[in-house]
Amino acid sequence: MPVSKKDYQARPDLLKDRIILVTGAGSGIGAAAAKSFAAHGATVILLGRTTRKLETIYDEIEAAGHPTPAIYPMNLEGATPEDHIQLAETLEKEFGRLDGLLHNASILGNLTPLSQYNMEHWGKVMQVNLNAPYLMTRACLGVLNKSEDASVVFTSSSVGRKGRAYWGAYGISKAAVENMMQIWADELEANTPIRVNSINPGATRTSMRTRAYPGEDPASNPEPEAIMAAYLYLMGPDSKGSTGEQFDAQ
Repeated sequence: MPVSKKDYQARPDLLKDRIILVTGAGSGIGAAAAKSFAAHGATVILLGRTTRKLETIYDEIEAAGHPTPAIYPMNLEGATPEDHIQLAETLEKEFGRLDGLLHNASILGNLTPLSQYNMEHWGKVMQVNLNAPYLMTRACLGVLNKSEDASVVFTSSSVGRKGRAYWGAYGISKAAVENMMQIWADELEANTPIRVNSINPGATRTSMRTRAYPGEDPASNPEPEAIMAAYLYLMGPDSKGSTGEQFDAQ
């Protein structure tokens, strides 16, 4: 049964001195998480495909007086296994370890019957939503192992926990992410400091939500900043010992 930590109260220095990588950090939930992690003391690596957006988040974090972040532009749709290895090598060289990895980047694809799904779009969704998180986690195992308490968080969805008509590749990719999270957790629990969990953000006021539900009033959903309690919990020491679990942000 999914766990909710929406009422968790994070102390101001919860993530002090932690190094955390956030994918899809240029906007939406990824940007909110990056800023929230930084506000609680973390040095955040902002990863995304649009440098301009990453620079905006960088400037906001710096202007707020939080630890200076870093930017790592990367298009997950076209990234090769070697690109992920290079990322891990850069992290080890620049920071020495990685304490947290939030797999937030996702694309929606088509909302259409499976029998009519565009296969080009299918491949893109699987690449960004499933293959990239796998490749990045695999590449970063070494630098995560250098942490005393490393947390890897995969982003799921309600349609990844129960299949729903027309959600196609997106729903299937998120169901696969849940299974992958559990396999990683089971494999890493015994001999590493790495814990692995998933989080379902729920209905949140993001551009992806608007594309998925164009007739919905965006104001009916919370802003990304309002759902950060569970994200902070999973990235901080209070969740140490929790692995292989499904969390809900709302």
